[in-house]
Amino acid sequence: MLRRHGINRLPQNMKSLAKRNSYQLYEKQVPGHHVQIDVKFPKFIDKGRKPIKRFQYTAIDDATRIRVLKAYKFHNQRSSIDFVNLVIQKMPFRIKVIRTDNGHEFQPQFHWHLQDLGISHIYIKPRTPRLNGKLERSRIYDQEFYQPLEYKGDVDLEKKVTIWEIFYNFQRLHGAHAGKPPHEALRDKLPV
Repeated sequence: MLRRHGINRLPQNMKSLAKRNSYQLYEKQVPGHHVQIDVKFPKFIDKGRKPIKRFQYTAIDDATRIRVLKAYKFHNQRSSIDFVNLVIQKMPFRIKVIRTDNGHEFQPQFHWHLQDLGISHIYIKPRTPRLNGKLERSRIYDQEFYQPLEYKGDVDLEKKVTIWEIFYNFQRLHGAHAGKPPHEALRDKLPV
């Protein structure tokens, strides 16, 4: 009957609204239950005006938003394995699941390495970056870190990334936790 009267479809301006609300935002309650990992591709210009590309690996815990960051020269499985070892070392809780996209840097060697460590590895569906949404929606690096950053070499970049990570995890106020930094949110989520 709706089809016969031509009202079985949403108006054109309502289609995007219906699609936008078709998925649900979530937050895990247990730290370490889901950690998302992704790679950002910052580009710099060195002193000789030559373009330089680096690969910043980022891990974020779904429950607390605690981040681990590191910049690499190479974008491969070896860098991914090194990074996940760093994440395990730096996260103040046990990691149960790591979620990544289907990039070449997260393929068999990386997957098997996680299995050997007793960590489950989940790939998101292709072309669905919203499934790694805590990282994909994050514009913080572009606005607060990379825009004012002046590239003076890899050692300097590594030092600045470490300083930013400490600032983000311990001092920067976060909207997802009523204005608390991620480490304060972690204290709230731990059992007393």
